[in-house]
Amino acid sequence: MAEAADNQGASPAPARRRWLRRAIVLLSGTPVLAALIYSPAPRAEAAQASAVDVQLTSMAPSAPVKNDTLTIRGTVLNTGAETITDAHVGLRVGPALSDRSSIDEAAERTGFRAGADPGEIDPAFAVKIASLPSKVSQEFTLTVPVNKLELDKDGVYQLGVSLSGVTDSRPSEQVMGIKRTFLPWQPEAAAKRSQLTYAWPLISTTRVTAETGSDELQTPVFLDDSLADELRPGGRLEQMVTLGKDLPITWVIDPDLLYTVDAMTKGYRVRNPGGKPVQGKSKAVAEQWLNSLEAAVQGKKVVALPFADPDLASLAHHGKDVSGTLGQLRPATDKAKQAVETVLHVPASTDFSWPVDGAIDPSIVNVATSAGAHNVLTRSDSLVESGALGYTPSAARPIGAGTTAVVADADLSTAFEGGMLNAGTSTLAVQRFLAHSLALNLQKTDEPRSFVVAPQRMPSVSQVQSMAEALRGLQAGRWTQPADLEAAAAAKPDPGATTQVPGAGQYPEALGKHELPVTAFEKIRTTQNALDRFKVILAAPDRVEIPFGNTTNREMSASWRGRPEESRVYRDQVQDYLIGLTEKVKVVPKSDATLSGHSATIPVSVQNSLVQDVHDLVLRVKSTNKTRLMFSQDEQQVTVQGDHTQTVKFTANASASGPVEVTAQLFTKDGAPYGKERRFTVEATEITPTVMLVIAGGVLLLVLSGIKMYASRKRVAARAAAEESTQPSDESADTGVQSTEGSGTGETVDR
Repeated sequence: MAEAADNQGASPAPARRRWLRRAIVLLSGTPVLAALIYSPAPRAEAAQASAVDVQLTSMAPSAPVKNDTLTIRGTVLNTGAETITDAHVGLRVGPALSDRSSIDEAAERTGFRAGADPGEIDPAFAVKIASLPSKVSQEFTLTVPVNKLELDKDGVYQLGVSLSGVTDSRPSEQVMGIKRTFLPWQPEAAAKRSQLTYAWPLISTTRVTAETGSDELQTPVFLDDSLADELRPGGRLEQMVTLGKDLPITWVIDPDLLYTVDAMTKGYRVRNPGGKPVQGKSKAVAEQWLNSLEAAVQGKKVVALPFADPDLASLAHHGKDVSGTLGQLRPATDKAKQAVETVLHVPASTDFSWPVDGAIDPSIVNVATSAGAHNVLTRSDSLVESGALGYTPSAARPIGAGTTAVVADADLSTAFEGGMLNAGTSTLAVQRFLAHSLALNLQKTDEPRSFVVAPQRMPSVSQVQSMAEALRGLQAGRWTQPADLEAAAAAKPDPGATTQVPGAGQYPEALGKHELPVTAFEKIRTTQNALDRFKVILAAPDRVEIPFGNTTNREMSASWRGRPEESRVYRDQVQDYLIGLTEKVKVVPKSDATLSGHSATIPVSVQNSLVQDVHDLVLRVKSTNKTRLMFSQDEQQVTVQGDHTQTVKFTANASASGPVEVTAQLFTKDGAPYGKERRFTVEATEITPTVMLVIAGGVLLLVLSGIKMYASRKRVAARAAAEESTQPSDESADTGVQSTEGSGTGETVDR
């Protein structure tokens, strides 16, 4: 039974002795001796089914030296139906792996393989577990002095942590589960150390809309307030800054993120589906993050991507043939440098472009360099080596026309793309990263080399923490030394390295499925054309040109990948908002009018509901029947103050009676129609000489009738006065006075 256990790798003999013993067996050719020393299990080369899930939650130090003590912590979970008894957790150390492909091959293996997996080290360092019931987990800690591992030459060693035990159905001791990892062994500083550049990306998704407030600062409106979650303590971007400040990295920043956070510090609003935008509440969080970032980048290299991190592959494959699209890249680069220097007060390089996942083809390279960048950050799974060199060349590769492809190592760059929430997954990823970095340095070449790591654009919190842990494992500098991205691009290229850019047919299909479609760029062009027509009438065009220009860059952002519906909605909202602004300057709808006589004045009003003045507008009126109705001047210059309405008067002349349809339309100074055309009807009524004679005759009759009535009343008054004069004398005196008074009264009535 003991022999069976030894055959399955449970022997306490050190790794080197085990391999030596097997060599003796093979050379002896004696069956009896072979049976005594090495008797393979029935399924020696088959992967043994695992009844136990082994997880390694930590390994310290991750890259030990001779006097260190290696501590490995983890858990074992019995996933089988039977209780495991007389169990122990042991450490297995294999021989040094020969190359990088061996590392990948070992990492992908699952289950225990007798003969392929090494035996356990001294059982004195094993952790005993008397009983492990079904579905129960138990923690363990292995503590082993490094000098007990019997590590020989510098290199990457495979470690295996296994649980061995027995069950009722398997009474002989067997390996029930194993987890493999790697131990990089370089106890002394190498005579030749590789330069390692780690790009540390500060990039987030688009949050800012095209909408701004009417105040002097033009307070921006955000889609939501989710960016605050990334900025506050424990958030993704906060961790990027907190961990990155003490690491040897090159900051790779999207300037739009800086502008967005800076806007938050000055006050911002958040779109509210139920009504007007509401005030944002994370000003203090933004201030704290921005202050921390400014302190972190001091003395470090900063690379600024074009504003809003444009999707270069989408532009190359779907946008370049849409007029005006590529013209947005140069302004995006200019904004990038200005943003970093204004917000962070440090210089920034804008000489790098970074296609998604580093995948390139000739059209992507052309687009990437059209904004002025001379270095394209690509990846070794895109610009693939032929393998003829026998080693991995330096990152810098001249690809023609003064352009350098900076080739990031694919294995190192994708090391932390998976879920790192589980401590076991993170530990394995860190050890594999360190193993690959050491294997790179151990490759046979006399020339010093430079390697680059370009991780995922927006790593999660757990991924950031794993990345930082891996970089801390390299800080001793025993086989690498840090370098910045500019130095990596300027390093001497290997003359035997591949410089042929892959053809368009080699671009990954999976990436192509997530690119922005042609319709996206056509929508952007339509919006831009509307903006161009709008800004020429404004007294302060910068108030719309700057925010909408930034928004155009955001519509092309690589952050929309994998979110096609959100991307489409964003573009629609940008266009709808612009249309809404242009419609605030319009010809006011007019009711029908009546024109009596040969000529009259027709008023037409232009309304400006913007906060700024508009000018350089021309208002034109047009009669659809010029033989019946025409205008002496059919167009006039219009200037309207902000939030005012201006009425313009046009003189119309009628030559005949009847209705005539009139149109009123605004035009820009270059003759382009602006806004909606307004239509109204003018009822023209012509007054002829015959009608004038009839009217004059009527007026004359009225005057003569008035004169006749007046004369009649005078005669009646005279007759009454004569009758009064025939009364007695005393009455006559009285009557005379009365007559006088009566006469006066009579005159008053007649007036």
